[in-house]
Formats: sequence, structure tokens, C-alpha cells
Amino acid sequence: MEMHDLGQQENEPLLDCDGSQQTSPLRSTAYCQPGIKGLFSSRYVVYCALFAALGGLLFGYDQGVISVILVEPQFLQRFWEVADNAPGAGFYKGLLTAMIEFGALFGAFNQGWIADWISRKYSIMLAAGIFIAGSILQTSAISYSTLVFARFVGGIGIGMLSMVTPLYISEISPPEIRGSLLVLEELSIVTGIVIAFWITYGTRHIDSEWAWRLPFALQILPGLMLAIGISYLPFSPRWLMAQDRDQDASRSLCQLRQLPETDARIIRELEAIKTEIVLYRSINAEQSPEMKHKGVLQRELTSWADLFRQGCWHRTRIGIGIMFFQQFVGINALIYYAPSMLKILGLSYDTRLIMSGIINMAQLLGVVTSIWTMDHIGRRPLLLSGSLVMFVCHLVIATLVGRFSHDWNGIAGWTCVALLLFYMFAFGATWGPVPWCLSSELFTQHLRARGVAISACSNWLNNGIIATITPGLVENTGYGAYVFFACFCLLSLVWTYYLVPETAGKSLEEINQVFHTQTHPSGRRHNADRQSP
Repeated sequence: MEMHDLGQQENEPLLDCDGSQQTSPLRSTAYCQPGIKGLFSSRYVVYCALFAALGGLLFGYDQGVISVILVEPQFLQRFWEVADNAPGAGFYKGLLTAMIEFGALFGAFNQGWIADWISRKYSIMLAAGIFIAGSILQTSAISYSTLVFARFVGGIGIGMLSMVTPLYISEISPPEIRGSLLVLEELSIVTGIVIAFWITYGTRHIDSEWAWRLPFALQILPGLMLAIGISYLPFSPRWLMAQDRDQDASRSLCQLRQLPETDARIIRELEAIKTEIVLYRSINAEQSPEMKHKGVLQRELTSWADLFRQGCWHRTRIGIGIMFFQQFVGINALIYYAPSMLKILGLSYDTRLIMSGIINMAQLLGVVTSIWTMDHIGRRPLLLSGSLVMFVCHLVIATLVGRFSHDWNGIAGWTCVALLLFYMFAFGATWGPVPWCLSSELFTQHLRARGVAISACSNWLNNGIIATITPGLVENTGYGAYVFFACFCLLSLVWTYYLVPETAGKSLEEINQVFHTQTHPSGRRHNADRQSP
């Protein structure tokens, strides 16, 4: 489409995302209201985001299914290497669990250039195909080595999806509800964990190997839905514009917003996208004129190096750091110790399993609240309040564990359980969804895929570190483990206050100006991005 003069459009009546005429002049540049109201008036883009978020469901399901399967007698009969009484069981069990992280780290890292090369849409399709292959291998595994390889293959698909799903959602969303739509990624992850738990809880009564093969097989269905259905969704208009397919970008954006090409907001958004792309191309051509004569590999390596140069380093350290703190606020430490606390209370095996499911549902409930709060309250307040609440929970649990670990009583035990539920709710409402949202908003168009990829890699790397150190911390230090994670909660609060900007309600192009001009509430001005990337 042609880029019309915006001045000629200002007097035309503006339609909301559902086709109704806007009446408030304050909303003349907005597509819809923030939060839940905006979701109801932007149904098409919500459907697209919901479908793409199936990638998060696969991620959560595969994470959740292994925790229960690992203790099922039917599974241990086939894979005796991970049984508690087998020699080297700890190593083999840890390797089996860690292969997901290894595969995901590999997948997330490589998805950056793949998403730029074949598009966000087709890279989701590719990731779903790899995940399906891994699921089939897991379902049909007859030896430990086959299962380990299958987990690695499935992990590659999960890592690719964990990177490209929030990237795609961020690029198709209106700024007013982008945060709410990005919450769908974390909501899908936790929903997948909950579904996996209750499915394995039900199939454990099957006497045959189908007790564990069936949960593995069921994850193929949503994988197929995603692989096939994603082909019907529109391409990212920002990716199309970066490929110089301006007409296709215009059609895609109009389809996503359900508005005509002549709408002033469509014209304004397309011009902003185009301006950003042209600007950074000219900057790159000026700073590195020799790049056009170099090969594909050299250009790719230069793009990765750009993430760590002064112009983009502040964004990169936020992306890496926020995923670091998401893991180091200690969610896995509490999940690890929960069964021990529940056992001390004298609950039966079945009751302990049910309580574990309730704990996961507390996190799910927290994530649901962030659909409203992410855009209404903002990213920074959620992170700051979440850090404070989780710090208090860790500190009180550390005190109770230190005082009663050798002589638990009912009140102390149930207080720990209540704090555990409150912690899970707080994490689900804050540090669960916000990092996935923020990491996909930080970067400019030409570096966004690689920036989100390196943020996802940070998540998977730190996930693996926490999985490795948590059992030893809890076993050898007792309450010290919770003091350790309480310190990181406090550090996350300070780090967020001084380094993390607010991005709620801003377009992806407007967020670039935040990094060039923003001053923190503390009066401390960003200086890492004063130069253009």
C-alpha cells in the first residue's frame, strides 16, 4: 500500500478493533483498551496468539509429564537404570531429565537465525515437527539410550518453540494488549504442566507400559494441531516488512487488526515499522560498509556480535538477566522440598500427589491474574512486588525449616504449605509471565530474533543450573537453601528497580525511544543505549 499523508486521515472517524466507531479523542491513536476489554474487542489477534501459544502448552506438558512418570513402577520396570536401588541411578535420572534442557538450549540458540530466514510462522511449524518426532521416539522407546536421545530431540523442538512463540505474539499484537497476549505463553506452559500432572495421575493405575507410554503419546495431538494450524495464521507484518514485502505486510496487519488499509492507525504503524527498518539498515551500512561484500556466515556472526556492542548491550543484559532471575528466585527449590514437607504432615501418598497438583494450580491461578495486570499495572510494578513477596516467603520458610526441621509440628508444617501456595501464586502472577513478555519486547527489528533467542538460552541454561544445584543445597544446607534464594529475590528487586524500563502500552518501535531517552524513577538515566545500535 502507499504511505498516505497522515494529516489527511485525522478527521476521518476511527473504528475500534471490533468495527465500532471510537468516540474518545484520547483513543484516536489506540487500537483498543488495555487489558481484558481490549482482548474482547480484538478477537482475531487473540485467536492467533492463543493458537501460537500451543507451543507453550507443549513446553509445559513435556516438562510436567516426566516428574510423575519417573516414579511409576511400570516405567521403572522398563528403564531399571533410573530406579532408586540401581547403581548410578542419580546420574542416569539426572541425565534423562537434563536432556530436555540440553536440547532446548540448542534449539533456542539456532531458532534465532531460522526465524529470520524462513519466517516466524514457518519456524513454529518446523519446531512443532521436531517436537512430534521426539514425542514419537519417547512413546516407542524400548531402551534407556533411545529414551535419552528422544528427550534431546523433543527438547530441541521445545527450545525452538520457547523462543519463537513469544516473538511471533509480540510482533502481531497491538501495543495496548501485547502484555496480556504474551501472558498466554506462560499460561499455556503452566496449563501444560497441570494437564500433564493430572493425566499421569490418572494413567498410573494402568497395569501395562501404557501407564507411561500413553502420556507421552498424547502430547503428539497438540503438536499436530500446532504444526497444521499455524499454516493458516498470518505472517508477522514486521518480518514481511523486513523482507521488503510491503504490500504483504500491509495485508497482514489489516487482517490482524481487522481494519481497512485507509485507517490512520494502520498507516501510522506501517510507517513506524518501515522507518525503523530503514533507519537501522542505513546505520549498519554507514558503520559497516564492508558487510555487503561478506558471506552469509560472517554477516550472521556480526549480527550476534551486535547484541553485545554498546548500542544494544543494555537490552541484551536485561534479556539475559531477567531469565537468570526467573530461575534463581528459587521456584524449583520450593517445588523440590514440597513433597518432604507434605510427607512430614502424615499425608498419604495419594493425598500428597493431589496436593502437588493443587500447588501447580496455584501458579496457574496467578498467571491468570496477569492477563489483566500486565497491561493495566505494568511490567515493573509486577516484578518489584513479586520479588518482595517471594523474598518474604523464602525468609519465613527458612526460619521455620531452621527451627522445626528435626521436630515438625502441624502448625509449622501447614504454615510452610500455605507459604508455598502463596509463593507459587505470586510467582505465577509476576516472575512467571513477565520475563517471557519483556524479553520479546526489548530488541529492535533487525536483532529481535537473535535477542529473544539469547534470552531463551539464558532461561534454559539457568534452568539446568538450578536443577543441578537445588537437591544438594536442600540436602546439605537445610534452611540455608532458602536463605540463598531469598538473597536472589532481594537482588532481583534491586536489579529491576535500577535496570528494567517500563514497556507497557508502547509499540515495539516506541520502546526503542525508551532505551534512548528514559530516566529511571530513581533519577538514574540509561546510558547504555545512547548510541544507535
